Amino acid sequence: MIEIELDGKKVSVPPGSMVMHAADAADTYIPHFCYHKKLSIAANCRMCLVDIEKAPKPMPACATPVTQGMIVRTKSDKAIKAQQSVMEFLLINHPLDCPICDQGGECQLQDLAVGYGGSASRYTEEKRVVFHKPAGPLISMEEMSRCIHCTRCVRFGQEVAGVMELGMAHRGEHAEIQTFVGRSIDSELSGNMIDICPVGAITSKPFRYQARTWELSRRRSVSPHDSVGANVVVQVKNNQVLRVVPYENEDVNECWIADRDRFSYESLNSDARLTAPMIKQGGQWQTVDWPTALNYVVDGVKRVKGEFGVAGIGALGHPSSTVEELHLLAKLVRALGSESVDHRLRHADFTHTGGVRWLGTTIASLSKLDRALVIGSFLRKDHPLLAQRLRQAVRAGAEVHSVNALADDWLMPVATQLTVAPSAWLAALADVAHCIAKAQDGTAPFAGNCTPQAEAIAASLLNGTSKAVLLGNAAAQHPQASTLLALAQWIANATGATCGYLGEAGNNVGAQLVNALPGAGGLNAGQMLSQPMKALFLLGVEPELDAADAAAARAALGGSGLVVAMTPFRNAAADVADVLLPVSPFTETAGTFVNAEGRVQSFQGVARPLGETRPAWKVLRVLGDMLGLPGFGQQSADEVLAEALGDQTTLASRLSNDAALPTSLPSDAVSGFERVADVPLYATDSLVRRALSLQLTADARAPQASLPEKLWADLGLAAGDKVRVSQGGADAVLAARLDKTLAPTAVRVPAGHVLTAALGASFGAISVAKA
Repeated sequence: MIEIELDGKKVSVPPGSMVMHAADAADTYIPHFCYHKKLSIAANCRMCLVDIEKAPKPMPACATPVTQGMIVRTKSDKAIKAQQSVMEFLLINHPLDCPICDQGGECQLQDLAVGYGGSASRYTEEKRVVFHKPAGPLISMEEMSRCIHCTRCVRFGQEVAGVMELGMAHRGEHAEIQTFVGRSIDSELSGNMIDICPVGAITSKPFRYQARTWELSRRRSVSPHDSVGANVVVQVKNNQVLRVVPYENEDVNECWIADRDRFSYESLNSDARLTAPMIKQGGQWQTVDWPTALNYVVDGVKRVKGEFGVAGIGALGHPSSTVEELHLLAKLVRALGSESVDHRLRHADFTHTGGVRWLGTTIASLSKLDRALVIGSFLRKDHPLLAQRLRQAVRAGAEVHSVNALADDWLMPVATQLTVAPSAWLAALADVAHCIAKAQDGTAPFAGNCTPQAEAIAASLLNGTSKAVLLGNAAAQHPQASTLLALAQWIANATGATCGYLGEAGNNVGAQLVNALPGAGGLNAGQMLSQPMKALFLLGVEPELDAADAAAARAALGGSGLVVAMTPFRNAAADVADVLLPVSPFTETAGTFVNAEGRVQSFQGVARPLGETRPAWKVLRVLGDMLGLPGFGQQSADEVLAEALGDQTTLASRLSNDAALPTSLPSDAVSGFERVADVPLYATDSLVRRALSLQLTADARAPQASLPEKLWADLGLAAGDKVRVSQGGADAVLAARLDKTLAPTAVRVPAGHVLTAALGASFGAISVAKA
């Protein structure tokens, strides 16, 4: 450690630290604009000039390394005058429009100008004007005259988001931050530029002119959209959510959130909200009161149970539902006598050996990995914050490898990309295992070939100290998911790595912990969505968009008896439901999510339920009580949580990714072309699907059929052509796109979208013809 004197106090910091780091350690504030603890040092704003003994002039604290015995003064006349001079220069061209600036009240420049600015400007010349820049539906660059060229946004794109979408053009007083050739900002992490901009140059377009910061009440919450469980602060005015910003938690999301965490709140205020119970009578929806709707459900369930028994009663919960909701949903169905309950809506393999599947390590550790093998993941779009963690690791020298049906751009160098069609993923992992066993003079679980890619992955995993084998959403939803896990676990054990799932939604781990899974004799999600049910409860589920086989789900539910949809949106399941019960989204209810690493995170509602909306756990509790079932007398969400998770100190012992290897490698080879289906970034759940600004982004464009190079040539396609995609007896006409990174027999057709909902399962044979 190096010891320096800072404003008369002794401070010890590690070698290589800057004066700014020493000031942070001593809780001494040094004014700054360009410095950010998560970004590289630029030292271009000069606001952090400090007085260092024996230095001939003030030095920037953010870029001056500490030396043993250094004496630093941050409040001396020399330092203060230097900072005041910098402030005067910064204000020369800055417009004095704080009353109309969207950053007013939370602006670093505004705050520091009070302490370091003059009462009048000596600059009498005309201020420069920078014309607004179009940047897409999320980011507003309408007031770039306010930019002070700190370059935080530029460095964020390069170093965190992984794509440099902004840069500085021209020089001197003509310098401008702008996008490249008028392009929009399309990064899935772009909203963080709003937070790190110290002035009102980059602001939120959906929030623009909606409220002043001092008018907003603030409450902590947890985002439900992916397995990270990003900590957020939800800001409310007049009982309406107007903004969501990150809450810093180094172990979870650091100080970043993804754009879907930030902007999905728009759906909470949309016209699609269901504000009162509705019953379908004579094919027409009728608005009713809660007692009428609940009695209708209770009478219907009793009638079904009396006529058909419990075999046809089931429930499906979305994996972004809370622990409390999923626990009571499973408890309700089991109290009725059925074991048909599930949350694995997109899965094709329902083998479950009892262990709760999880990440296998901590989220924070991903930033420090030496080696990582990622199997079956559209990493950048499926898990923006986890991709950012791995990006950090790669910047520090880690090697990341991929096994997938295509080599999509993760915005980081990928050491090896083993690209094969989904039906060949098992064989690809067997090859890697074979190479590992060969290098260790051991026995591989199955026969394999040491291909160059498999050998490179094996050699890499056998080196390094911190390693992980990670299975993505496509691996979890694969028809041979259990065998993929078993092989991945074998590879991890043989190389000293951890093994686990990246996680599909906000509460996958929590859903398993509360046993929202079918019991003995019960139907799984695939069965309940492929055959008519006598009575089916849907919690936050849109069958046509959330099912692994949308076409089968629509047909099955169309022939089902009583379908009860508990949803915040009136159009979520209106075509198949008999009853719509308005339940609260995460901002209007108390609840708990368990993220991919097994971290339990509870939150409270931040706004009053809209209209007649009620928390889903309360609705389920009342239904259980009205049905005369025991154990539905809970009075609070905390009481439900305690019952659902039990002793939370034992949660870690319940997490396990152990899986038994089969005696032989299953072979479900697909002849011809096969589908690989990703779920677009803004089609993962009912909230993001109804967030207007997110639906205007490039990631929300109409789905395209991505074709490998040879198929593209064989069909004689050109840019702008369309193709007819056929699967499961249904067709869809989609725009065609050439993707040279696809495996030769793989065709990428997204799921979770109305334009592809008529097609069959997410994996399987598919045919393509020119339209």
